[in-house]
Amino acid sequence: RFQACVYFASVFQAMSCGIHYLASVFMAVTPNFVCGIPGNVSSVLFYNSSESSIEDIWTLWTSAENYIVVQLENGEIWELNQCSRSKREVSLDLAYEYKGNKSRFSCSDGFLYDDTKWKSTVVTQWDLVCDREWLAKLIQPTFMLGVLIGAVIFGDIADRLGRQRVIWFTSAGQFVFGIAVAFTFDYYSFVIVRFLLAMVSSGYLVVAFVYVTEFVGIKARTWASMHVHAFFAMGIMIVALVGFLVRTWWVYQIFLSIATLPFVLCCWMLPETPFWLLSEERYEDAQKVINIMARWNKVSTPCKVSELYSVQQDDLVSSRTGDNDTSSTRKHNILDLFCNWHIARRTITVWLIWFTGSLGYYVFSLSSVSLGGNEYLNLFLIGAVELPCYIIACIGMDKLGRRNTLIPFLILSALICVLIMFIPQDFNILIILANMAGKFSIGVAFGLIYLYTAELYPTIVRSLAVGSGSMMCRVGSVVAPFCVYLRSVWIFMPLLLVGIMALLSGILTIMLPETLGKPLTNTLVEATEIGRNKKSCSGKSPPAHSGAALEKIEMFGHETVNTEK
Repeated sequence: RFQACVYFASVFQAMSCGIHYLASVFMAVTPNFVCGIPGNVSSVLFYNSSESSIEDIWTLWTSAENYIVVQLENGEIWELNQCSRSKREVSLDLAYEYKGNKSRFSCSDGFLYDDTKWKSTVVTQWDLVCDREWLAKLIQPTFMLGVLIGAVIFGDIADRLGRQRVIWFTSAGQFVFGIAVAFTFDYYSFVIVRFLLAMVSSGYLVVAFVYVTEFVGIKARTWASMHVHAFFAMGIMIVALVGFLVRTWWVYQIFLSIATLPFVLCCWMLPETPFWLLSEERYEDAQKVINIMARWNKVSTPCKVSELYSVQQDDLVSSRTGDNDTSSTRKHNILDLFCNWHIARRTITVWLIWFTGSLGYYVFSLSSVSLGGNEYLNLFLIGAVELPCYIIACIGMDKLGRRNTLIPFLILSALICVLIMFIPQDFNILIILANMAGKFSIGVAFGLIYLYTAELYPTIVRSLAVGSGSMMCRVGSVVAPFCVYLRSVWIFMPLLLVGIMALLSGILTIMLPETLGKPLTNTLVEATEIGRNKKSCSGKSPPAHSGAALEKIEMFGHETVNTEK
């Protein structure tokens, strides 16, 4: 009961991470626009359609190559393009086609935007179009850069100061910075505050995963950790819903930020994890938390910290007297992930899978609003399809194995990317379904790589392997927005890149060993031997603990895996 309350309270706030990660899909959208008009308009002409105002023309607008002809009250006739405007030298009659001389001018009077869908976006607020378009395209990449830096900083702080304090600070920071974004006064302050928001959002997601993992029992750990991502997906669905209801960007941002306010008000009640308290030798505080857990769970004989710690100390002493004392105490670095050909090949493949999973995840998510049809429904479905994919991933990992689940879904995502290229563009429903299938398949692969990486490497470099893979994941999330922008070069370019990477990753995964049912390894020699013979890993296995209470020590002894979208 206690663990369930802590788990659902913690992962509830993970929704805010999904909210802020994808908020820019509607906040930074670029509507149709043309150059501003240097005077009062008397009539407007667009091809054969004549209207009294430009607002009536937007429903006919089909391409950025179009232009609008306007006649001012003083008789001047102007052609309005997106990034320039031309004044006709001869203005005898109002006609769309004109072969005479024109004087070309810049858009010194600003721009006119189509506000039929969005009343206001950050693009229209600060005119991030034409020669300032690159500033709009930096909004999502700079946010993802903040995600990368925040994960590193807050992951380290959580190990030093505790999970509880970081959860307090990052959850409050998400609310404060989320609201502050709505009241920024210019583009640069907007980007800076969003960068800080990205840091605390990323920090919360990393530390929350560690937090719930240290509270949830071993039997439920796989499902519990996997479904932290499910709440992230629910955040994406909230973005779609709020985007549909609110069409002014700063109001939209405020509503998204207050969505998880209940957690901010009650997060101070969450306790510190007993495992971190034990690592800091705060035994009395750890015992208090354990006693609270026992009362909630109605356990009549709660475990004693003194007993647990004495057994753990005995195991540490016995392990230090073993033959591998030198190798276990030596400090390791990233070069150990390339100590021999087998481990190096494994590392390169794992890094590629991390990068591909993140790249595909965000390419499918960010591209969903450009698929045609209802962009709000598209994003909602792209988020909703993640919920069953994590269930399939858990079942597949337990029944088929990690590698045997990973390979088909990576290759399937590559095939889906190719299939989408052959679907006619006017088949919107079929394109949306295919993109949902692509997001589903890449989501399965993206979800299980966390646990698979931890099992492929020995204890001495396990956290290093997962940490380096997670960094590659964040690199993929930074690259993903730029990949989506390649649609302007060729509409299928993002899918082509994701498909190639997924196919390559799937083929290389065939060479990885299966880890289902095999014990965790302690040394690089044991890790190298995984899959090379039918027997389980040779050499010394981790010291075994007996009893339900000592099962928690095993959980405490293994490195906690930090994950990050």
